[in-house]
Amino acid sequence: MFGIDSPESALRDAVARIGSQGAMARLCGVRQPSVWKWINRAKALPAEHVLKVEQATGVSRHDLRPDIYPRDDAAPSSSTPGPMHHPRSFGSYPGTAPAAESSSAVGATSAAGNRS
Repeated sequence: MFGIDSPESALRDAVARIGSQGAMARLCGVRQPSVWKWINRAKALPAEHVLKVEQATGVSRHDLRPDIYPRDDAAPSSSTPGPMHHPRSFGSYPGTAPAAESSSAVGATSAAGNRS
């Protein structure tokens, strides 16, 4: 979600979406003062409530608790291995002659060598 710059603001947004601290408390099975502490004392939303809050409010788990649910926005690095080619696979590799051309040239040479 865009515009949420901290877990605290994400939690405030979730409370606003659900309607009140009391409604958030009922959702999480706690009392309203607990929700007040999460918001006003910079206490993180307990991990056991994150998925319920996300489902009920639409505020992403990544915004509510980035320490537990980090975003995986990283693109694959250049060190990521590509597809493997087995050395006995059929076909040619870039920069090499196809197997059929190589064997026909070898066969022609040996046939010519047998004629003499």
